[in-house]
Amino acid sequence: MMNRRIRTPLAALATSAAALAFAPGAQAQQVTIEYWQYFFESRVTAMEQLIANFEAANPDINVEMTHFPYADYRTRTAVAIPAGEGPDVVQLFYGWLNDYIAEGLIQPLPADPFSAEMIGSEFFPMVQAMQVDGSYYALPTAVRSLALFYNERLLEAAGVEVPTTLEELVAAAAATTERDGAGNVTQVGLTTGMTAQDHHWFREVLIRQFGGEPYLDNYRTVNYDTEAGRAALDFYLGLEEQGVTSTGFMDEPQAAFRAGRAAFHIDGSFRIGALQDSRGLQWGVTELPAGPDGTRSNYASYWVNAITSSAEGAEYEAAVRFMEYITSPEAMEIWLEVVGELPARVDVGMTPENADDPVFGPFIRGLEYANTTIFADESAQRQVMVDMVERVRLQGMDPGESLTAAATAEQAILDSYYNQ
Repeated sequence: MMNRRIRTPLAALATSAAALAFAPGAQAQQVTIEYWQYFFESRVTAMEQLIANFEAANPDINVEMTHFPYADYRTRTAVAIPAGEGPDVVQLFYGWLNDYIAEGLIQPLPADPFSAEMIGSEFFPMVQAMQVDGSYYALPTAVRSLALFYNERLLEAAGVEVPTTLEELVAAAAATTERDGAGNVTQVGLTTGMTAQDHHWFREVLIRQFGGEPYLDNYRTVNYDTEAGRAALDFYLGLEEQGVTSTGFMDEPQAAFRAGRAAFHIDGSFRIGALQDSRGLQWGVTELPAGPDGTRSNYASYWVNAITSSAEGAEYEAAVRFMEYITSPEAMEIWLEVVGELPARVDVGMTPENADDPVFGPFIRGLEYANTTIFADESAQRQVMVDMVERVRLQGMDPGESLTAAATAEQAILDSYYNQ
């Protein structure tokens, strides 16, 4: 397995200068605040360490963390916060921001210490999407991008090199695909699945690499029902037609890769922590393959933290201090080490040590040419991509017709949202 470099023990960071910078003034009694996030094992582990560090430097504040399965998370927060029974600080997907504001679930961050000038100069530009009417409502600890994971043993056995272009990827995937005597796939060259990260790969990477632009008008107008969109869809569908992938193989793409049954797998930087724990798996990671004309593109996203509308008084002041810490450089270094998600601050992410790292580096370098989709309804828009592929594979619809149907359906989602 590719191992990450060894850094300063995380426990020792509790006494670092960054942690102590948030040491409180004298207060009469301890304040307890609640923090909510969805369950992802490495993210929970990282937050436990951040909370421990924060409480050590702020003994007058107790932070209680609650986490839920992803499928239930958004519904639970929407119900609990208005009732005053939910978190003081909440984690949310960047694409949900407008909904959280419209529903009155979160409040603006105070301009001091979260000034627009500071955020604009110190954070990656994509974070500016969290600014509404001059105020920032949320900030990330980390950001994400995509990269190509590869199984070192399978590539060596097939005698293929790590691909740098889409053409090379298809050839390498073909060389590493295996079937049994009955023709059933037992090992895929490349995992695929629109329910995973492929809907991002299709939108923000393949469409652009084939000469298109997926959206116009700040992501309010669908623009992929074009020749470029058709070329991107033909490439994607052609992966299975050429026999280098099998949709639904082992149910989940990441499961097939972790089991050593896939040579290549496109995923986010958040997958690093889980792969590090996969015993016997020897893997590497590289930047996403370039398009036919050499174009590189990537998709970047992030989860953010926000102060809820139910936080008031002492809880609000404690929540502000907690937000300061979990968006600090120290917190970002810990998150990178434990989760594998990339620092949201430029000066942390783009250090030579991080940008040239064999594991983190491909993701960090990908941020330089990444685009961030502004979703109206991420789940519904993902389902549009799923349906687009299934109409062709299961119903035999012409790909061009299915692409047009997808564009029409997604435009209706955007129109419904923005017309409100």
